[in-house]
Amino acid sequence: MKPTLTKGWRMLGIALAAAALLATTACSGGNEPATEGDVQPKGDVTLVIGAYSVAKDAFAELLPKFQAKWQAETGQKLVFQESYEASGTQARAIAGGFEADVTVLAMESDVDKIQKAGFITHDWRQATNGGMITNSIVVMGTRDGNPKGIRDWEDLTKDGIKVLYPNPKTSGGAQWDINAMYGAGLMKSEEETGTMDPAYAKAFLEKIHANVESLDKSGRASMAAFEYGVGDVIVTYENELLARLKQGVKYSIVVPESTILIENPAAVVDVNAVKHGVREAAQAFVDYMHGEEAQRIFADYGFRPVNETVAKEVEGKFATPPKLFDIDYLGGWPEVREKLYSPKGIWYQVLAGL
Repeated sequence: MKPTLTKGWRMLGIALAAAALLATTACSGGNEPATEGDVQPKGDVTLVIGAYSVAKDAFAELLPKFQAKWQAETGQKLVFQESYEASGTQARAIAGGFEADVTVLAMESDVDKIQKAGFITHDWRQATNGGMITNSIVVMGTRDGNPKGIRDWEDLTKDGIKVLYPNPKTSGGAQWDINAMYGAGLMKSEEETGTMDPAYAKAFLEKIHANVESLDKSGRASMAAFEYGVGDVIVTYENELLARLKQGVKYSIVVPESTILIENPAAVVDVNAVKHGVREAAQAFVDYMHGEEAQRIFADYGFRPVNETVAKEVEGKFATPPKLFDIDYLGGWPEVREKLYSPKGIWYQVLAGL
């Protein structure tokens, strides 16, 4: 089945409506969405977090740690209200008026959307680690034991291989996935001809996309479909697979020879944090995520730490692909947004079969 955007756009509308209604959870009371009639915990400070879906599991452990730290240092009881959505959906919701105090997203271009809408007024890239709180890479997950013998991107172009990755219109993870495959095509063309050939890379992406089963709205939704039994191989974040392995789900992880470094940002949403009188707490939470305690928690959930001390502690846990590249290899996010994801960009040409 060749997927279209129709389902994705329906899901986008539903997701935006949900975000606008602020279906939040309080971390001290579990992860079930609040419903009408629920009594939400009261605190001296309430921080609203608008995050991408993949961060949810790590946050279930990390947020209570910060609550305890904040209370010990200030004497104030802090509670969180949390919203988790696909990164692009979350960014559009915040830019459209969802009053998150802190945002944690899949990629810097989604934070830029919020900044361009006027809600982030500081230069968030001047923060520690360039504003990034975690790293990862794009990998492939297969059924336990890798029964289809997937070894690298080229195997995803073979007849009969059913591939999953989410919709880049809503999911930041999907854009990283597509960037990785497109970049691998560019690198292959450069090795064969000495020149980065966009036409070659587009054709390579087309061959993989021809085997895609469905385009889900988020990386987490794509993972759920894979666990339900859809597809032979999923293209996703390394941390997503490592977290599932930790929970006892059986996968084999395939690290491609060439793949992209994922960088995940966090930022205070200034206008909302000032409006709610929580700017200091919001900044303290963002700073905390860069620190060693939070970075160890992230690492435990499969993210690659950006803190140098913690990165050295866990370096044996993560494989280094021989041809790892970053977004700059593709020209940086402004060029990628224009070249791949604009209305006439390469991704939409692939989707339309042009």
